[in-house]
Amino acid sequence: MQAALWISKTGMAAQDAKMTAISNNLANINTVGFKRDRVIFEDLFYSIQTQAGSPVDGDNNLPTGVQLGNGVRVVGTQKVHTQGGVQNTHQELDLAIVGSGFFQVENSDGEIMFSRNGQFNINEDGQVVNTAGLPLVPEMTIPEGATSISIDIEGGVSVTMAGQVNMDRIGEITLATFMNPSGLSANGGNLYRETEASGAPNEVTAGIDGAGIIKQGALEGSNVQVVTEMVDMIATQRAYEMSAKMVSAADEMLQYIAQAT
Repeated sequence: MQAALWISKTGMAAQDAKMTAISNNLANINTVGFKRDRVIFEDLFYSIQTQAGSPVDGDNNLPTGVQLGNGVRVVGTQKVHTQGGVQNTHQELDLAIVGSGFFQVENSDGEIMFSRNGQFNINEDGQVVNTAGLPLVPEMTIPEGATSISIDIEGGVSVTMAGQVNMDRIGEITLATFMNPSGLSANGGNLYRETEASGAPNEVTAGIDGAGIIKQGALEGSNVQVVTEMVDMIATQRAYEMSAKMVSAADEMLQYIAQAT
């Protein structure tokens, strides 16, 4: 009975972790560029009381053995990097990546961080920065007196100066791609950090070498689907209740044994 209590406890802990991920997904349903989390489970080691194939007598072997599992554990969480819906905003510095890739920004420690959030602004020095004030990489500075900004699907940035008709190209916004984007470390603030699992970033021009294109005047929404999360939430709640019911049943059985003895 003690084993049943322990196994049920692992089930409750695992479902609690999944419910945490679901609640975080739903909380970020309106977060620009957010990617939903998926929880990965695996069964724990087995107690083998009789090995399959053990001899019964001189001529026969057991076709199956006796293996009793010891529960479940969370082995990992994974960011699901599917495309979120693209919403038109008609703001010049709102950018959406359609396809794979990440924008690059530099944090206060000089480290390059990665993001799918394309909400950019101009600071007091004319630099293009994200909503937290972190500058875009490669550095992009909009000249004073620019009346309009145009960004093509390959990230080329051009501006129209006051009194001019033709546009001047001032730079290019590049994207970073990874061999394993699910291996990136979520850092909060819509930012990711490179890890050994993700591999080194590959800086490329948008639309080339498998990178997505850049759409100006739009933002990529969260890829969280409310219906999917609600179904997962109900299933997780039921699984938690079953594990809790198992704890109660095992406790009652132990009480019965104690009274019988």
